[in-house]
Amino acid sequence: MDNEVRLLGRWGALLVNSLILLVGLLSVTGISTGSALAAVGSGARKLGGLLARVLVGAWGLSQSAFGAGLEALRSGLEGLRRIWASLVVWKEQRARRSRVAELRAPEAASEPGPESAVRVAGTRLAGPGPSPKGRTGTGPQIVDHVEERERDRKPEQETFEFQEKGLSGPFQLPDSSIFTRPPEDSRKFDRNSLLMNSRILEKKLADFGVQGTVVRVHPGPVITMYEYEPAAGIKVNKIVGLTDDLAMALRAISIRIIAPLPGKNVVGIEVPNPTREVVYLRTLLDSESFRNNESTLAVAMGMDIFGNPVTSDLAKMPHLLVAGSTGTGKSVFLNAFLCSLLCRATPDELKLLLVDPKLLELSIYEGIPHLIADVVTNPKKAAAALQGVVRKMEERYLMMGSVQVRNIDQFNAKAREEIANGNTSFELKPKSGNSTEEPQRVEWAPLPYIVVVIDELADLMVMVAKEVEESLQRLAQMARAAGIHLVLATQRPSVDVLTGVIKANFPSRVSFQVSSAIDSRTILDQKGAESLLGLGDMLFLPPRTALLDRLHAPFVSEKEVVELVTFLRNQGKPIFDEELVRFTEECSDSSNETDEDVDEMFDPAVAIVAETRNASISYVQRRLKIGYNRAARIIEKMEQDGMIGAQVGNRPREVFLRDQNGE
Repeated sequence: MDNEVRLLGRWGALLVNSLILLVGLLSVTGISTGSALAAVGSGARKLGGLLARVLVGAWGLSQSAFGAGLEALRSGLEGLRRIWASLVVWKEQRARRSRVAELRAPEAASEPGPESAVRVAGTRLAGPGPSPKGRTGTGPQIVDHVEERERDRKPEQETFEFQEKGLSGPFQLPDSSIFTRPPEDSRKFDRNSLLMNSRILEKKLADFGVQGTVVRVHPGPVITMYEYEPAAGIKVNKIVGLTDDLAMALRAISIRIIAPLPGKNVVGIEVPNPTREVVYLRTLLDSESFRNNESTLAVAMGMDIFGNPVTSDLAKMPHLLVAGSTGTGKSVFLNAFLCSLLCRATPDELKLLLVDPKLLELSIYEGIPHLIADVVTNPKKAAAALQGVVRKMEERYLMMGSVQVRNIDQFNAKAREEIANGNTSFELKPKSGNSTEEPQRVEWAPLPYIVVVIDELADLMVMVAKEVEESLQRLAQMARAAGIHLVLATQRPSVDVLTGVIKANFPSRVSFQVSSAIDSRTILDQKGAESLLGLGDMLFLPPRTALLDRLHAPFVSEKEVVELVTFLRNQGKPIFDEELVRFTEECSDSSNETDEDVDEMFDPAVAIVAETRNASISYVQRRLKIGYNRAARIIEKMEQDGMIGAQVGNRPREVFLRDQNGE
């Protein structure tokens, strides 16, 4: 050092040492000398200009030009801040590029064998030649399902006009143009991010002793599926136990692991996308899956995790149970469900009975020609309406038995055939045990499907649990052949609402996000719904299987529903079923007559029990200051109405009421 100082001087030695240090840093970081000098020169020019502006600002302040000088000083400081921010961004981009380059680089000293020449996706053959599309280096294959569908689409499918077959009379089915068209370029994903997440999954699992490789990546509208192939000897249960660790490594809200994927030797890891896409109902209505389904009760359920439209047939379900917490997309799904049916079937083919105890969701459909009765909002009228549907089911069974057919499809086919042959009526056989009754003549006419939609089952189970459960049990067990189908929705997935009798007869179920694994087991008989994302993210249990499908429900706005309802109302008024309406009113009137004999202190007693959760006779007697016999009659009435449970020994009665002051 002393020799350098004597030879070059103090400043010369400092300059030489600085250059040596700079060259060493460039060799370590791998930055080229040219780019470094260019960056230093550019930075020096910008820094010089900014320092000059700062000095001008200071000079302006010294010359009493406070306003102009302060503005120049502020502009210079803002420029320095921007330079610092750009340096931070440049550093992050360089680190990202280095990680991607590391992922793409081939493994050192590895000879590709015949089995590892190429990973097979679908029916691709191993061997030399270009790698499959989406493959990058030795990384996983990224499968773009949307691009594959567009590539396979035929030219004549592009000019398809939404028009259903089988129109009867002057009624015109609504066109899909009523609904919002999705943006053109709404499907985007970052391949580098997918590759990076694949590497993070492999590294994090390796840290816990789980060796394996991500072989395929399936980006979707909301979820990205990573297919992870574990090494030999790895137990899949060990991977499932690392769910929280993987979520933390990927900085994800939650992840879901399917171990293994049905029919594959890989584990599915579902990771939420940083930006979620909106699934529009029009996309599903225009899809081949919905158009090619010939069923009258075809329903657009949503998109799967790969972005493929999913259509289901309500006639094959044959009943659907929908549950989920508040704000998870249950009501939007019901609207999309009904819009799918209304775009598919005419009033001669489909009749709706809508039960809406909340007075909010289904009342918007009031007045459409598909209704079989007014929208029911009173719980007691709802129970009576369900009993009327049971009677309608029994009448249809009697009609089908009279003409020796087994279901509604056979009956409708026979009715069209008889009408074409000129036969106008058939003889209705009397009920069993009424052999003395004279046979009646019934006109030939195709029978419409009847779909009963109940928006909030919990409100009915609180008020008229016994009557509702009995009707739902009979309908769920027998109504399929008669063309009657049930759709029940609730936000309280508890055992007092979803009883064993109801669940046993509803094989098809949909669950949105719930608060706990216990609620998920109550709905689906297995956990998983507690890990959903909300806002339309759901698990669908199809009929005749125990495997769950993760779907994203379609979005339909209230404006779109109003436009659809207006279009339908303009084509005619609803024609109600007179027998069903009359039976509902008679049952409702009889229940009101019995209510007149109820004690005037009954409502205050119900409020006290709901608030305190104490259904003791002596407690109600003290709070209301009434006699013991009167309090006992009130408690007995509550038990008859299903508000409280029966007295079992010395244990307190179970209270099924909700506190009106609570949530």
